[in-house]
Amino acid sequence: MSTDENRNIYAEILARPEPLTKTPPCRVGCPVGTDIRGWIGIIAQHKKLGYDLHEAYERAWMRIVEVNPFPATSGRVCPHPCESGCNRKEKDGGVAINAMERFIGDWALERGLSLPRSDASPQPESIGVIGAGPAGLSFAYQMNRLGYAVVIYESSDEPGGMLRHGIPPYRLPRNVLEGEIQRIVDLGVSLETGVSIGRDVSIEELRSRHDVLFLGIGAQQGRRLGIPGEVGPGCWGGTALLGRLNRGDAIRLGRRVVVIGGGNTAIDVARAARRLGSEVTILYRRTRREMPAIETEVEEAYREGVRFEFLVAPVRIEREGEVVRSVTLQRMKLDEADASGRRSPRPIEGSYLEVSANSIISAVAQEPDWTGLRELVDSEDTPRPAHAGAIAD
Repeated sequence: MSTDENRNIYAEILARPEPLTKTPPCRVGCPVGTDIRGWIGIIAQHKKLGYDLHEAYERAWMRIVEVNPFPATSGRVCPHPCESGCNRKEKDGGVAINAMERFIGDWALERGLSLPRSDASPQPESIGVIGAGPAGLSFAYQMNRLGYAVVIYESSDEPGGMLRHGIPPYRLPRNVLEGEIQRIVDLGVSLETGVSIGRDVSIEELRSRHDVLFLGIGAQQGRRLGIPGEVGPGCWGGTALLGRLNRGDAIRLGRRVVVIGGGNTAIDVARAARRLGSEVTILYRRTRREMPAIETEVEEAYREGVRFEFLVAPVRIEREGEVVRSVTLQRMKLDEADASGRRSPRPIEGSYLEVSANSIISAVAQEPDWTGLRELVDSEDTPRPAHAGAIAD
């Protein structure tokens, strides 16, 4: 055997795998790109790093809030796609990232920790933010960290957007939400509530006040079903109903409530209706497997007595005068997968059933309310969103 052949054999024997640097799958799945492995590692390795446990918690919290100023909030309401990609999922279950984030967020609130103040040089430009929901507040926080003066304009009397008006307090306690919002305001971000664009201030005036405008109005307006009998008493939009309940309004839904949809809003309104004493049935045009709602929330709804009817779609709401009596449904079957990766529902011709109801709650999708902002939507200079609605069916 030649010398060159011997060298090749030795080279193969001595070869070692070369590790590739990749983004951890949990971080890939995180919508805001939180350094999950980093903050969990601080806690797990705190002794080796020379930290006591409380110091490790604070450093972990500081790592989280670099990109997300709402850890106690997201630890309660985020669908945690980070856990779906966890490397340990197939071994002994994914790491409970969401629960740990909630713990760290609550720990920081209990101790009154403040968000880190910016050491960036003050910037000359002024930024106006329309909407004090999670997008507007998070954007304002990050711009403040970069040294910009920020003013947020909110049409409601209180900030929070869908976090406040669209999520029931049993899932997101108000003191948690308010505590995390206040920390952003304490940094020097200006917040003007009760300001309706187009009524109290015009877009032109905002443009004269600020060098940049950020639009963070969210999607709080429910879409209609587009079926006969939908308009009138006894028919509710899911987000509108949650908003009224969260404000403490007295709502009477009747004995039998039907909720249409398979997303988180549908689950929230169903569970809220159960708390009002109603018998609740959720109607969904696909199967449970295709439901976009958080699985643990679906399980909680089952435990609370919510009924589910799958592979049905509403075609007509039956009324006696103005009073809702029932909803007529068409049975569905699943076809090939569509663009969302889920199998498409198709009606079964001639197959119908009727479900008694006193109230119908539609929770199939939300879209932005463009009141006062139409000139931005119609302007050629304004980039249009990829889609206007948040589909949840």
